[in-house]
Amino acid sequence: MTYPAYLGLLPLGVTIAPGFCCVTGAMYVMQQSGDWLQVVELDIATSEQEEKVKINGTGSVVSHLSSQKWGEPFRTGDVIEFHGPEGTGKTAMLYHLIARCIIPKSGGGLEVEVMFIDTDYHFDMLRLVTILEHRLEQSTEEMMKCCLGRLFLVNCNSSTQLLLTLYSLENMFCTHPSLCLLILDSISAFYWIDRSNGGESLNSQEMNLKKCANFLDKLVREHHLVLFATTQAIMQKSTNSAESFFPLKHQHETDADYRPYLCKAWQQMVTHRIFFSKQFNSGNSKGFTLVSCHLKKSHVAKRSFSIAECGVQF
Repeated sequence: MTYPAYLGLLPLGVTIAPGFCCVTGAMYVMQQSGDWLQVVELDIATSEQEEKVKINGTGSVVSHLSSQKWGEPFRTGDVIEFHGPEGTGKTAMLYHLIARCIIPKSGGGLEVEVMFIDTDYHFDMLRLVTILEHRLEQSTEEMMKCCLGRLFLVNCNSSTQLLLTLYSLENMFCTHPSLCLLILDSISAFYWIDRSNGGESLNSQEMNLKKCANFLDKLVREHHLVLFATTQAIMQKSTNSAESFFPLKHQHETDADYRPYLCKAWQQMVTHRIFFSKQFNSGNSKGFTLVSCHLKKSHVAKRSFSIAECGVQF
């Protein structure tokens, strides 16, 4: 495999642009850009101490993707959950989102910083770079470095490490006013491990995740963030269609096929849930489907998409 000139190889298989500093432990500074989320707009709010960059929406994720303005916009403090089986495009959609956020304003992006916490070890730096190369009009080495510098990547391999990492990040959000998007892929990664380690006690099984959820809630509220997190569909009936996840007749209520299994603290945080599925023999050339719902209001939308070398396409 040929690595671009602006990528350097680090221990543990982590690739980042050379010269970008290691923030703490397994945290690495990177960047990238892309083309997505017109749903997200920037609202600059100036306080006495610092200038905060907030992400505000003109619609939901799906309303933007379908060029349809409806429902409530994403606002600072919102928590959006991407839910679905493995291989349904959740991480690909995150690349799409990251790229849109970190691309320079001169290239049509938002030029904001993103924190990506990778617990599934699915993050593929070269995949992101490929997407950026397709979306940047001038994908020069200097431009690529500039983009990648807006992404902070953290790897965690246990719920305990995730909790400690979240505690350590608070100062970073204070000192980086343009760091306004937090992504966690995935928050369900340690479900079975914690369940095994917790024995017969439900409180013990959920203790770390509950603490993580409570602290995430604190970070989101106090630092005016928008949080995207993925969850695996490990507690549901097999299905090939997104409608069975979330039938329109039930609006914002979940279908019997969707079974919440994470702690109550997390469930209460989520403001939007987006269900991902892969189409099989449906005649749909797009291949993937998402159904988005606002959990506080009766807003639902469905959209199909495909995944190409250049990233997600609608």
